[in-house]
Amino acid sequence: MHLQTCLINFIKFAMKKSHFSLLLLFTFCLLFKDVKGQSSASSIAAPLEVLKLIGDKLIRETPFKYQLSLGTQNKTFNGIQVVDFGRTFGLGKPGVAYAATVITTTEDMDLPIQLEHNDGCKIWLNGKTVYEKQGDRKINLVNEERSIKMSNNCVLQLKKGDNQLLIKSESAGKEWKFYMQPPATNGAILSKSINYPAIGLATMPLVDATIAHVSNWLVVGPFDNGNRNGLNTVFEPEKEIKFGFMYKGAEELITWTIPKVEILGGMINPKKWGTSYNWNYHNGGTAWAMNKLAELTGETKYAQYADNYCTFHLDGKPFVNYQVKQLNADSSANKEILGVPLLDFTLAPSLPLVYRLQKKDDFAHRAAYQAFVDKMIKYALDEQLRMAGSNIYTRLSPEKYTTWVDDMFMGIPFLVQASVYANDNPALKKRLIDDAANQVINFNSQVWDSAAHLYCHAKYSSKNVKLPHWSRANGWGIWATSEVLLQLPKNHPKYKAVLQHYREHVEAIAKFQNANGFWYNVIDRTDSKEEVSGTAIFTMAIARGVSNGWIDANTYKNVAIKGWNAIKTRIETDGTVHDICMGTMCSEDVNYYINRPYFDNDTHGLFAVLFAGMEVNSLIAKKEEKGMSK
Repeated sequence: MHLQTCLINFIKFAMKKSHFSLLLLFTFCLLFKDVKGQSSASSIAAPLEVLKLIGDKLIRETPFKYQLSLGTQNKTFNGIQVVDFGRTFGLGKPGVAYAATVITTTEDMDLPIQLEHNDGCKIWLNGKTVYEKQGDRKINLVNEERSIKMSNNCVLQLKKGDNQLLIKSESAGKEWKFYMQPPATNGAILSKSINYPAIGLATMPLVDATIAHVSNWLVVGPFDNGNRNGLNTVFEPEKEIKFGFMYKGAEELITWTIPKVEILGGMINPKKWGTSYNWNYHNGGTAWAMNKLAELTGETKYAQYADNYCTFHLDGKPFVNYQVKQLNADSSANKEILGVPLLDFTLAPSLPLVYRLQKKDDFAHRAAYQAFVDKMIKYALDEQLRMAGSNIYTRLSPEKYTTWVDDMFMGIPFLVQASVYANDNPALKKRLIDDAANQVINFNSQVWDSAAHLYCHAKYSSKNVKLPHWSRANGWGIWATSEVLLQLPKNHPKYKAVLQHYREHVEAIAKFQNANGFWYNVIDRTDSKEEVSGTAIFTMAIARGVSNGWIDANTYKNVAIKGWNAIKTRIETDGTVHDICMGTMCSEDVNYYINRPYFDNDTHGLFAVLFAGMEVNSLIAKKEEKGMSK
């Protein structure tokens, strides 16, 4: 509960009970606290001074380092399970090995799974063969937006309780891995619920809990496969799993052990929403904002933060690749930088890189920046999934050709910034800015609610349902539109249409600002809570519009100022920012949005607040300049 709310409740109590002495004492304490500078940043007049509180906190608390820890496996079978026989037993010679685990369910269920493996593989569930594939083959994992696609399938008919799973894998000696995963939700299908079973060694007889903690699997091998008929040769483990017993291996006696346990590099002190330096759009946006804050304040420490973000990820890419490809850490920190085909992890996180290329011709690592950004430009124009007909960015999740308003921000600002970077290449520059303008207009065919003049969060391709007017989604849309207006020539054939759309959106948004200066998490639902990130983006977009003459200053200037003053009440003097809605998937259920958790310092909101403050600062400065000129 915030200090302001506590004060109001206490005053009501004190007045009701006539405890005027308590009321006086509490008021004095509050005033003393404010004098000491420990309350909210509301009393700080200059927007840049408030933003510096946030920027300084980011600098203090963002380490840009990996922390080593012991790799452990998820004990719920809701993601990829990997057994790396080659890393445990070695490569170079043909071999056969076994892996065993237990799958535990609370009910009988048929669980379809995807599989990927090299060469031949056979699987038994509770002693019954459920899968077999002969012959040599290479592993072929395909990265999708929020999942990995595998080549093979089978169904596990699980009984309530413990189910023993035994895997037999052969190798020609070149690669030797086994992967399996249950149905994926892509992180976005909220209408389907899967009761995922447990997996691991916790309930396997005669296995100590310390072993079960570090591994989900027991393995034994290698057995002889010199004749390449190993899949059809019956070795002892498939007859009976024995502990304290030595099997005859290919070259020596062998027994059950666990796969090689790895040391992995992870993020330091992650929160539920992540950290401030994961590779994603909101952290990239924060680094971009810090670059701009450095320009406005003249303080290079903020630009250094942005440089550290970019360098950390470019330098760390080989390490991340090693963890994912060699150590099988499919959930490795920052794995998304390796090529996850989603705008959240491609174009938007690259904004601070392309922005720095615009601003500086000579700096360390410039060649690496340029190579990465050039790759992203190619991805933006030729590789990202688009909707047939409208040619807008679209997604595979939660179903093929789902249009998200979010992707206006995830993709379009990068197109705009890349067009500035491409000043020495007129043809490329035109292609980029044309694409950006066209997408702003064409997104309307999918997600624009023409009656409300607001965006619905997303639109499915298979059904015509109306999703809620989520605040931050509308923010992503108007932010992208304003970025296009900043760079689109006024004589461009789409300029008037983009400007008109921006004005219609601003007019609708402004009507929903509440008396406190905030917007609700669902714009048109007063039963949802006031929320900072959406309020910040609307404040930024409206202040930007007034400063650039896109909208009437007399009508909208005070809307922006009121929004900024509201935001300040959620910022502490140590730079903490409250009431930021966490990352949100799409749903038809408005209560999903109304009940979303809020967090402090989530960069989904921090970088929006930084941009809002900078635009309001510009608005105030222009107002003062205009007053002085009179």
